[in-house]
Amino acid sequence: MIRRQPLPPQWLFSDERLIVGIAQLAALLPPGSGIVLRHDSLAPSARWRLLRRLMRAARARGLTIVLAGTPDVARRWGADGVYLRQHDARRAAQAHRLGLIVTMPVHDAREARRARRAKADGAFISPLYRTRSHPRAEALGPAAWLRLARMTQAQGVALGGMTAARARQLNRGASGIKPAWAAIDAWEKAAPKRRPR
Repeated sequence: MIRRQPLPPQWLFSDERLIVGIAQLAALLPPGSGIVLRHDSLAPSARWRLLRRLMRAARARGLTIVLAGTPDVARRWGADGVYLRQHDARRAAQAHRLGLIVTMPVHDAREARRARRAKADGAFISPLYRTRSHPRAEALGPAAWLRLARMTQAQGVALGGMTAARARQLNRGASGIKPAWAAIDAWEKAAPKRRPR
Protein backbone atom coordinates (compact mmCIF):
# COMPACT_ATOMS: atom_id res chain seq x y z
CA MET A 1 0.00 0.00 0.00
CA ILE A 2 1.08 3.53 -0.74
CA ARG A 3 -0.54 5.34 2.16
CA ARG A 4 1.74 7.06 4.63
CA GLN A 5 -0.25 6.59 7.80
CA PRO A 6 -3.23 4.57 9.01
CA LEU A 7 -6.50 6.39 8.63
CA PRO A 8 -9.33 6.36 11.18
CA PRO A 9 -11.37 3.14 11.23
CA GLN A 10 -14.70 5.00 11.10
CA TRP A 11 -15.80 8.27 9.51
CA LEU A 12 -18.68 10.71 9.61
CA PHE A 13 -19.50 11.99 6.13
CA SER A 14 -21.11 15.41 6.40
CA ASP A 15 -24.31 16.07 4.53
CA GLU A 16 -26.36 19.24 4.51
CA ARG A 17 -29.61 17.28 4.80
CA LEU A 18 -28.66 16.05 8.29
CA ILE A 19 -31.24 16.97 10.90
CA VAL A 20 -28.74 16.67 13.75
CA GLY A 21 -25.95 19.22 13.31
CA ILE A 22 -22.54 17.99 12.22
CA ALA A 23 -20.90 19.53 15.30
CA GLN A 24 -23.30 17.62 17.57
CA LEU A 25 -22.51 14.38 15.77
CA ALA A 26 -18.77 15.07 16.00
CA ALA A 27 -19.11 15.18 19.79
CA LEU A 28 -20.60 11.66 19.71
CA LEU A 29 -17.98 10.01 17.51
CA PRO A 30 -15.63 7.51 19.11
CA PRO A 31 -12.18 9.00 19.75
CA GLY A 32 -9.88 8.52 16.78
CA SER A 33 -12.66 8.79 14.19
CA GLY A 34 -12.59 10.93 11.05
CA ILE A 35 -14.89 13.54 9.55
CA VAL A 36 -15.24 14.52 5.89
CA LEU A 37 -16.60 18.06 5.82
CA ARG A 38 -18.43 18.87 2.60
CA HIS A 39 -21.19 21.49 3.13
CA ASP A 40 -20.23 23.02 -0.21
CA SER A 41 -23.26 25.30 -0.46
CA LEU A 42 -22.24 27.34 2.59
CA ALA A 43 -20.57 30.68 2.00
CA PRO A 44 -16.80 30.36 2.54
CA SER A 45 -16.92 32.34 5.80
CA ALA A 46 -19.70 30.14 7.23
CA ARG A 47 -17.91 26.98 6.08
CA TRP A 48 -14.68 28.17 7.71
CA ARG A 49 -16.52 28.85 10.99
CA LEU A 50 -18.06 25.36 10.88
CA LEU A 51 -14.64 23.82 10.30
CA ARG A 52 -13.16 25.77 13.23
CA ARG A 53 -15.97 24.52 15.46
CA LEU A 54 -15.33 20.93 14.37
CA MET A 55 -11.60 21.36 14.91
CA ARG A 56 -12.17 22.26 18.56
CA ALA A 57 -13.98 18.94 19.00
CA ALA A 58 -11.27 17.20 16.98
CA ARG A 59 -8.48 18.41 19.25
CA ALA A 60 -10.32 17.26 22.36
CA ARG A 61 -11.26 13.85 20.95
CA GLY A 62 -8.39 12.96 18.61
CA LEU A 63 -10.49 13.26 15.45
CA THR A 64 -9.13 13.64 11.92
CA ILE A 65 -10.83 16.20 9.68
CA VAL A 66 -10.54 16.34 5.91
CA LEU A 67 -12.08 19.20 3.97
CA ALA A 68 -13.73 18.70 0.58
CA GLY A 69 -12.19 21.14 -1.85
CA THR A 70 -8.71 22.19 -2.81
CA PRO A 71 -5.42 21.47 -1.02
CA ASP A 72 -4.51 25.13 -0.59
CA VAL A 73 -7.78 25.91 1.20
CA ALA A 74 -7.57 22.76 3.34
CA ARG A 75 -4.03 23.68 4.41
CA ARG A 76 -4.80 27.36 5.00
CA TRP A 77 -7.86 26.52 7.10
CA GLY A 78 -5.95 23.96 9.19
CA ALA A 79 -7.65 20.70 8.13
CA ASP A 80 -5.70 17.45 8.45
CA GLY A 81 -6.40 16.53 4.86
CA VAL A 82 -8.37 17.10 1.72
CA TYR A 83 -11.21 15.22 0.05
CA LEU A 84 -10.42 15.61 -3.65
CA ARG A 85 -13.25 14.99 -6.02
CA GLN A 86 -12.34 13.04 -9.14
CA HIS A 87 -12.11 16.14 -11.36
CA ASP A 88 -9.49 17.54 -8.95
CA ALA A 89 -7.28 14.42 -8.87
CA ARG A 90 -4.45 16.37 -10.53
CA ARG A 91 -4.17 18.40 -7.29
CA ALA A 92 -3.08 15.35 -5.30
CA ALA A 93 0.63 16.08 -5.79
CA GLN A 94 0.13 19.56 -4.32
CA ALA A 95 -1.75 18.05 -1.34
CA HIS A 96 1.06 15.57 -0.71
CA ARG A 97 3.65 18.38 -0.84
CA LEU A 98 1.60 20.30 1.73
CA GLY A 99 1.64 17.28 4.06
CA LEU A 100 -2.12 16.70 3.82
CA ILE A 101 -3.95 13.40 3.99
CA VAL A 102 -5.38 12.81 0.52
CA THR A 103 -8.76 11.11 0.17
CA MET A 104 -10.93 10.63 -2.91
CA PRO A 105 -14.33 9.20 -3.84
CA VAL A 106 -14.37 6.00 -5.94
CA HIS A 107 -17.41 4.52 -7.67
CA ASP A 108 -15.90 2.39 -10.43
CA ALA A 109 -12.67 0.96 -11.85
CA ARG A 110 -11.76 4.12 -13.77
CA GLU A 111 -11.99 6.20 -10.60
CA ALA A 112 -10.08 3.54 -8.64
CA ARG A 113 -7.19 3.77 -11.11
CA ARG A 114 -7.25 7.57 -10.86
CA ALA A 115 -7.08 7.35 -7.05
CA ARG A 116 -4.12 4.97 -7.35
CA ARG A 117 -2.28 7.32 -9.73
CA ALA A 118 -2.98 10.19 -7.31
CA LYS A 119 -1.45 8.08 -4.50
CA ALA A 120 -4.52 8.74 -2.36
CA ASP A 121 -4.19 7.74 1.28
CA GLY A 122 -7.87 6.84 1.48
CA ALA A 123 -10.58 5.98 -1.03
CA PHE A 124 -14.25 6.37 -0.08
CA ILE A 125 -15.66 3.55 -2.21
CA SER A 126 -19.41 3.65 -2.68
CA PRO A 127 -22.14 2.67 -2.61
CA LEU A 128 -21.43 -0.65 -0.94
CA TYR A 129 -25.15 -1.00 -0.13
CA ARG A 130 -28.18 0.92 -1.28
CA THR A 131 -28.39 4.25 0.44
CA ARG A 132 -30.97 6.95 1.04
CA SER A 133 -28.63 9.68 -0.21
CA HIS A 134 -28.31 8.02 -3.66
CA PRO A 135 -31.46 5.89 -4.01
CA ARG A 136 -31.00 5.19 -7.74
CA ALA A 137 -27.34 4.14 -7.52
CA GLU A 138 -26.75 0.43 -7.88
CA ALA A 139 -25.02 -1.13 -4.88
CA LEU A 140 -21.55 -2.55 -5.47
CA GLY A 141 -21.82 -5.42 -3.01
CA PRO A 142 -18.86 -6.72 -0.99
CA ALA A 143 -16.99 -8.57 -3.80
CA ALA A 144 -16.96 -5.59 -6.18
CA TRP A 145 -16.15 -3.23 -3.30
CA LEU A 146 -13.10 -5.31 -2.35
CA ARG A 147 -11.89 -5.40 -5.98
CA LEU A 148 -12.04 -1.62 -6.17
CA ALA A 149 -10.34 -1.25 -2.79
CA ARG A 150 -7.43 -3.39 -3.98
CA MET A 151 -7.19 -1.43 -7.23
CA THR A 152 -6.81 1.90 -5.43
CA GLN A 153 -3.83 0.72 -3.33
CA ALA A 154 -5.21 3.09 -0.68
CA GLN A 155 -7.05 2.55 2.58
CA GLY A 156 -10.51 1.49 1.42
CA VAL A 157 -13.34 3.22 3.25
CA ALA A 158 -16.77 1.64 2.74
CA LEU A 159 -19.56 4.15 2.21
CA GLY A 160 -23.21 3.65 1.33
CA GLY A 161 -25.72 2.10 3.69
CA MET A 162 -22.99 1.37 6.21
CA THR A 163 -23.46 0.52 9.88
CA ALA A 164 -21.02 -0.79 12.47
CA ALA A 165 -22.47 -4.29 12.01
CA ARG A 166 -21.99 -4.18 8.24
CA ALA A 167 -18.43 -2.93 8.75
CA ARG A 168 -17.67 -5.94 10.96
CA GLN A 169 -19.14 -8.25 8.32
CA LEU A 170 -17.03 -6.64 5.58
CA ASN A 171 -13.90 -6.99 7.73
CA ARG A 172 -14.54 -10.72 8.12
CA GLY A 173 -14.70 -11.17 4.36
CA ALA A 174 -11.75 -8.95 3.47
CA SER A 175 -8.54 -10.93 3.18
CA GLY A 176 -5.35 -8.90 3.12
CA ILE A 177 -6.95 -5.49 3.70
CA LYS A 178 -8.59 -3.86 6.68
CA PRO A 179 -11.47 -1.71 5.48
CA ALA A 180 -12.59 1.40 7.29
CA TRP A 181 -16.19 2.58 7.06
CA ALA A 182 -18.08 5.84 6.75
CA ALA A 183 -21.69 6.80 7.16
CA ILE A 184 -24.14 9.66 7.21
CA ASP A 185 -27.42 8.19 8.39
CA ALA A 186 -25.96 5.60 10.81
CA TRP A 187 -24.37 8.33 12.95
CA GLU A 188 -27.49 10.46 12.90
CA LYS A 189 -29.69 7.52 13.90
CA ALA A 190 -27.34 6.76 16.80
CA ALA A 191 -27.30 10.35 18.04
CA PRO A 192 -30.31 10.24 20.40
CA LYS A 193 -29.12 6.92 21.86
CA ARG A 194 -25.58 8.02 22.75
CA ARG A 195 -24.11 10.60 25.05
CA PRO A 196 -20.90 12.50 24.40
CA ARG A 197 -17.83 10.72 25.80
